[in-house]
Amino acid sequence: MRQDFLIVGGGVVGMAVAYGLARAGQRVTVLDERDDALRASRGNAGLTWVQGKGIGMPRYAELSLDAVQAWPAFAEELQARTGVDLQYERRGGVDLCLDADEAETRQAEYRTLQTVSPRLAREFEWQYLHRDELLEHLPGLGERVHGGTWSPHDGHCNPLYLLRALYAASLDLGVTLHPATPVQSVARRAGRFVATTPRGDIEAERIVIAAGLGAQTLAPMLGLSGAVRPLRGQIIVTERLPLIDQLPTPQIRQTASGGYLIGDTHEDAGFDKGVTLNMVNALAAKAVRIFPRLSQARLVRAWGALRVMTPDGNPLYEASKACPGAYNINCHSGITLAAFHAGDLARAILDDCLSQDFPQFSGERFHVPA
Repeated sequence: MRQDFLIVGGGVVGMAVAYGLARAGQRVTVLDERDDALRASRGNAGLTWVQGKGIGMPRYAELSLDAVQAWPAFAEELQARTGVDLQYERRGGVDLCLDADEAETRQAEYRTLQTVSPRLAREFEWQYLHRDELLEHLPGLGERVHGGTWSPHDGHCNPLYLLRALYAASLDLGVTLHPATPVQSVARRAGRFVATTPRGDIEAERIVIAAGLGAQTLAPMLGLSGAVRPLRGQIIVTERLPLIDQLPTPQIRQTASGGYLIGDTHEDAGFDKGVTLNMVNALAAKAVRIFPRLSQARLVRAWGALRVMTPDGNPLYEASKACPGAYNINCHSGITLAAFHAGDLARAILDDCLSQDFPQFSGERFHVPA
């Protein structure tokens, strides 16, 4: 059967685009690697977040705002289609500042964003709250925390349930999925795109590279940018503890099952996704500084994963000029942007107007002559 789209990559980014295209009536095939692949989808805290996005690129902050505003309907739609509860909440969130210098830098960055973007000046709501003011949102917050920025836009979900729901909804819409099928090369032949795999060649009219770090080698084969690199993040999880009514933070959040998810590391470790004792100790110390009550909590899991980072940290959305019909989608914020990827971005790909609608995110920005 002829396929309209071939998507290389079955993580949150690729599956959100696959779902959006299938929902629009397209015939979609997804090729995914084996389960031991370097999956960025394992390395996140499940935040749907605006804060901290777009420093240096306000359009990214605007996209994040669009995405979180679309998230409630997106979550409801996925649950209605699949029966999977994404454990999604949007009651606001807090990005903590451990000291005064961090607090001053954060506030200056947000004010600058709102100065250069009229839309963010109107719509991006945030407020700096000192530690005592945050106790309402974060009961038991440690005295050695200076404060944090609060925003009503932010929320969180269960990222594993999100991925499960995207798979279930996509399969229900007729998406063909090939797991354990790593793509060795991609090419354009006789007006069609061909992905070479150990299971043979697979063809489609158009192709989307959503392969995370795999884009380093695959994207340039179609005249697209391979300018991505790994950035390791380590995460530790506590035992299940009584649920407390508190807002999520990027540093630590309590999941619906009661365990505390603790992360927020950024390590340039190449392709090493291992766990290190010194970082586990640092994460545990930070968690106790934030919530002293966790000093007696037992750790039950720890893992490392590789985020996908572009040179400037902002998303990469581009259409190939050399091979029309080929697209490259890459970002490190796949949870937040999932509703956008399944919505406006999928429509832009379908209508072949990605370059016109989102010119700021082209890979050409990494190759400007000196």
